[in-house]
Parts: sequence; C-alpha cells; structure tokens
Amino acid sequence: MKTDRNTLHEMERLYQLWEAEVTSAQEQGRLTEKTARTYLLHSSNFLRWCKGEFEPGSRKR
Repeated sequence: MKTDRNTLHEMERLYQLWEAEVTSAQEQGRLTEKTARTYLLHSSNFLRWCKGEFEPGSRKR
C-alpha cells in the first residue's frame, strides 16, 4: 500500500462520487460510453496502484 488506510478510505469514498458523476454525465449525453469507461478505468487503476494492486505496464491480474 502506498498510503495510509484513512487516506485510502477517503479516496475510495471520493471515487464513488466520481463514478456517480461520470455515470450521470454519460446518462445525460455529456459523455460517450467509451469516454466514461476510460475515465473510470484510469481512475480505478490509480486507486489500485495506491493499494499496491496495480503496476503500470503489467498484465491484468
């Protein structure tokens, strides 16, 4: 893990808000499905990296 549990918990809480906002923007037609998927994938990968579960350039585990 690259950060402490309290920070990670807050980041996960904020990610849930981000996910809802991206989904809402897609539903309103402000984002395409592909763009929304990209936004969520990359932000999710960042969280996984913070948890020590993702390494850029590596294959999916």
